[in-house]
Amino acid sequence: MACCRLLDRAVDRAAAHADDAVARGRDHIAVLAAVALGLVGCGEVVNSPYESGAAGTNTFFTAFQERSPKYLDPTASYALDETPYTYSVYEPLLRFHYLKRPYQLAPRTATAVPVPRYLDRDGRELPADAPGETVAESVYDITLQRGILYAPHPAFARDATGNYRYHALGASETADKRTPFDFADSGTRELTAHDYVYAIRRLATTRIKSPSFSLMAEYIVGLKEYGEGIVAVDRALRGSIPPSQRDLPFLDFRRHPFSGAVALDDHTLRIRIKGKYPQFKYWLQMTFFAPVPWEADAFYANPGMAANDLTLNRWPVGTGPFMQAEFQENRRHVLVRNPNFRGEPYPCEGEAADRDAGLLADCGKPMPFIDRVVFSIEKEKIPHKTKFLQGWYDNPEIQRFDWLLELDYDVKNSDATAQLFAERDIRMPRTFEISNWYLGFNWLDPVVGKGATPEQHERNRKLRQALSIAIDWEEFVKVFESKAAGVPAMGPVPPGVFGHRPDQVNRYVYDVVDGQPGSPPKRKSIAQAKRLLAEAGYPDGRDARSGRPLVLNYDYQRQLTPEIKSEVDWMVRQFAKIGVQLEVRATDYNRFQEKAEKGSLQIFWWGWFADYPDAENFLFLLYGPNSKAATNGNGENASNYQNDEFDRQFQRMKFMDDGPDKQAAIDAMLDAVQRDAAWAFGYNPFAGSVNHQWVGNVKPGPLVNDRLTYMKVDPALRVSKIAEWNRPIWWPLWLLAALLALAIVPTVRLWRRREQQTAGRGLAREAR
Repeated sequence: MACCRLLDRAVDRAAAHADDAVARGRDHIAVLAAVALGLVGCGEVVNSPYESGAAGTNTFFTAFQERSPKYLDPTASYALDETPYTYSVYEPLLRFHYLKRPYQLAPRTATAVPVPRYLDRDGRELPADAPGETVAESVYDITLQRGILYAPHPAFARDATGNYRYHALGASETADKRTPFDFADSGTRELTAHDYVYAIRRLATTRIKSPSFSLMAEYIVGLKEYGEGIVAVDRALRGSIPPSQRDLPFLDFRRHPFSGAVALDDHTLRIRIKGKYPQFKYWLQMTFFAPVPWEADAFYANPGMAANDLTLNRWPVGTGPFMQAEFQENRRHVLVRNPNFRGEPYPCEGEAADRDAGLLADCGKPMPFIDRVVFSIEKEKIPHKTKFLQGWYDNPEIQRFDWLLELDYDVKNSDATAQLFAERDIRMPRTFEISNWYLGFNWLDPVVGKGATPEQHERNRKLRQALSIAIDWEEFVKVFESKAAGVPAMGPVPPGVFGHRPDQVNRYVYDVVDGQPGSPPKRKSIAQAKRLLAEAGYPDGRDARSGRPLVLNYDYQRQLTPEIKSEVDWMVRQFAKIGVQLEVRATDYNRFQEKAEKGSLQIFWWGWFADYPDAENFLFLLYGPNSKAATNGNGENASNYQNDEFDRQFQRMKFMDDGPDKQAAIDAMLDAVQRDAAWAFGYNPFAGSVNHQWVGNVKPGPLVNDRLTYMKVDPALRVSKIAEWNRPIWWPLWLLAALLALAIVPTVRLWRRREQQTAGRGLAREAR
């Protein structure tokens, strides 16, 4: 925590006493005593980690862990820790309704949720309930709201002649620039359909990886071929520029159209989709479909900008309720209210219980309610918790719902903590997390992957099955209840999503006791796991041919802090149960992502938070063409899993609405990945939110990523409670002052005696 902010005044007072003491030759103890007296008299100790008076402002305070977000460019951003920024700054066409459950799509910049028109092969319109196999093309015509403005930004600034002021700068003109606010002028303009067209074209960029490109290229008419063409365009632009150079010529996507996404006019966007793809509407609420103004690309292409980290990854440009005001890497980030934001009305509808919970009290009021959001880094869990409990954070981490598990665990296991939470009225609303955590096996790896021959394929499958049995997820959710409360997963599709079937047990890992309905499945024995391991060619954990121990690499996505190390050590012990050695390779998340993109992981820990409530959003993590390595990092199949039957069923499912046929396709895919042990399926977590009593309009919803728009704070109540909870303890200072005073008395007496003796000797000399 920061030192007392009144310390300076205390030291000034102490210095006045000290100067007098020093001037008269007193001992340094008198100076220390004066400092202590000054501290005691300072009146109030303020341990705020923020600037003076910040707690009394209309600011939401939260934190982030370990490192800053890597991608704030909407084309590339797809990580949970980036969502508080991207969904606050950018505006996709749609959003999930903040209050309604089950989740429902609602307009954001669009005037309505679009309903596609279906066409056959001859271009004739089909009825809305046409079977998927008869649909050749789906056409989405989307009308935008008028009058939406971008936040102020120098990319839009023009000079007196109407030309863009900052689109043709030299390196010398950008050398001293570190933020967009270092430029004297800024401007704005209205959002148009052309900005969405530009963003969709930009999915094909080679300048930055887009995780959505490989999947969208299968659906948006012409996007795949367009991407191939953009590769050639970019190669020609780069010419002889070295690959390591960050300054690159402006790649202007306005000059390179394609038919799959066009603007019919300034406020009407048309997107053409191959066949029938009911899930496409969910993609329209993701930041991949947020507008990107071409002016931003042109501005950040100026020489010297990239070297100074002036890019969309650091400084996004959007129309949302907030704009980024501060980016201190691995330290602090600040969002502030966008002065050009139009002010959306708070929703007036929700679930039946929302009115009683006070969640409809702000019906119709303009949003956002908060003026500023401050994110501060926390590298250790204990100080992170402490600052939250002291009131310095309104919420531990706005994007993470697993904090409920950790703090709920503390409450359940400590009467003192439970009493503290009750006294401080800390609220912990909860919900189900539509997500999963899993242990992935890289299909490209020769040991745990697919294998080069049918024989090796079967051996590797048995190895993965053996490991899946050995990892006791039931134990994991008990031992690490503070972080992993939930239920062991049987497959990639979590509860709360159509396609999840609680009765579909993973029979390659569990035994089911027949004739006992409702009895839980039982994990297969370690003896059976060892038999599979031997059949895989590793009896007792050693290679049958070489006799060497089997050593596997475990890539972990975080640095090993003490609390994380306990989880990793637990995983090492699971492998050791069948004689397999696990070598831990921990790294920060940015480096982990880079290794995943290159396909260089072997065994890894990862999770997925739903973007939309459909099984496809989880099954595409195992869809072959979505492989990260095969798409150069543009897909989300981090395991690089490939199974022809799975891919065939996935292709069938994408045309289907929820129903028996879709369930059958999902069942077939689930059986394939269970048999292959594509993942050790981990667990499906519970979730919720943790907030102080002065935070309002809180409804946990993992799919609602623009939640900062709706939330509010009561600064006066926060200041009052922080003062109550952080009262200074004065008695140690009083004790110190008393002890110093006792030390001073003999010192002063000694000093006076010496003064008198010196004076006496002086008189004697004068007499002589």
